[in-house]
Amino acid sequence: MEPLTEQEIRAAFLNCTKGEAKRLSVPRDLAERPWGDLDFLGWRDPQAPDRAYLVTEWSDGRPRAVALRGAGATVGHARRSMCSMCLTTHSGGVSLMVAPKAGKAGQQGNSIGAYICSDLACSLYVRGKRDAGVGARLHETITLEEKIRRTVANVAAFVAKVGTA
Repeated sequence: MEPLTEQEIRAAFLNCTKGEAKRLSVPRDLAERPWGDLDFLGWRDPQAPDRAYLVTEWSDGRPRAVALRGAGATVGHARRSMCSMCLTTHSGGVSLMVAPKAGKAGQQGNSIGAYICSDLACSLYVRGKRDAGVGARLHETITLEEKIRRTVANVAAFVAKVGTA
């Protein structure tokens, strides 16, 4: 993923108003992010842990972003779950993330949900740069590049569903 500025991120949101995008918490460490290893930029809002944000590059090269609501941290939750984006399994490290749809559908309360790594670090799990523990990555015969393409396709499909009426 190409590095993004705060202004580019704020302008990319599909499912919130310009005022909401202006007020949301953007990471201050954008320059230090491992952009070359990211298929999308994802973060949780430190002031509101139930809020998360995801930014991806679209086929036209422009970023698209969605605001998400996720469950807060659960204590003592040992059930293993699989992320629908990167297919990494976690013990308590996957959350149902829900995004209001863009436009009129979102204003009517329609939303799209997916189970996603709670820390939104799917790109790093796929590349083996972050460890989710024993058994987190199932053995697959496809290449790393194919796993990356699959993750990118899963994220793009989710964002597309949010952005369509």
